[in-house]
Amino acid sequence: MHAMTLDPEATQDPSRAQVTVEFAGEYFPIEAGGRFVVGREGDLAIDDNLFLHRHFLEIAESGGLWWLANIGARLQATVTDASGGVQAWLAPGARLPLVFATTSVVFSAGPTTYEFTIHASEPTFRETRREREVDGDSTIGEVPLTLSQKQLLVALAEPLLRRDGTGMSAIPSSADAAARLGWTVTRFNRKLDNVCDKFDRIGVPGMRGGAGGSATNRRARLVEHVIASRLVGKADLALLDATETDPTDPE
Repeated sequence: MHAMTLDPEATQDPSRAQVTVEFAGEYFPIEAGGRFVVGREGDLAIDDNLFLHRHFLEIAESGGLWWLANIGARLQATVTDASGGVQAWLAPGARLPLVFATTSVVFSAGPTTYEFTIHASEPTFRETRREREVDGDSTIGEVPLTLSQKQLLVALAEPLLRRDGTGMSAIPSSADAAARLGWTVTRFNRKLDNVCDKFDRIGVPGMRGGAGGSATNRRARLVEHVIASRLVGKADLALLDATETDPTDPE
């Protein structure tokens, strides 16, 4: 079990905080008092994807803290700490303080999902581990997944899981993901509905289609969530070739 502790030394002299953005193996340092823009254009021109805002995310120092702000009008981003234990959904117009040593940012624009990492050499908060772990029930919000549901998530997230370092990846279509698993599209879509219903019940946004939603957006949001929350990892890629079935999992 973890707790977050205010580091007084990190707040005495905010100018000491050096923030660096990591994307696809490249590093972009941001000087104290600076401003760094991520988007189709900006300090990090992440891609020429027309679904991506010209200026989407901004990293800047204000009031003695570094902040990540969503300056776009349409897209959202999922922001987590290194362990995936803290997760936030950054909507247009919102901003979050960058208080952790390592912050992961995942977002989708059209069929492509992106990830970059923000490193702070002097984080405001440090993680401390309690000496004795507390036994008990699982944390509220944890979603139990059957084998086939986990396989579905890994199939959708496979391009991101196989990439080296942070970067971008196209999310497979339902047909491609179904073929990867050897399933029919009908079976895949039925299980996708079930998985999205589970996450929707615990409050994960974007799991239900709406007037402005689409199948692509739902798959993208699902991949964002499972990557950011560390529900799937590279070790789970072996599940794509698993042939055994879970007797409690209806077809």
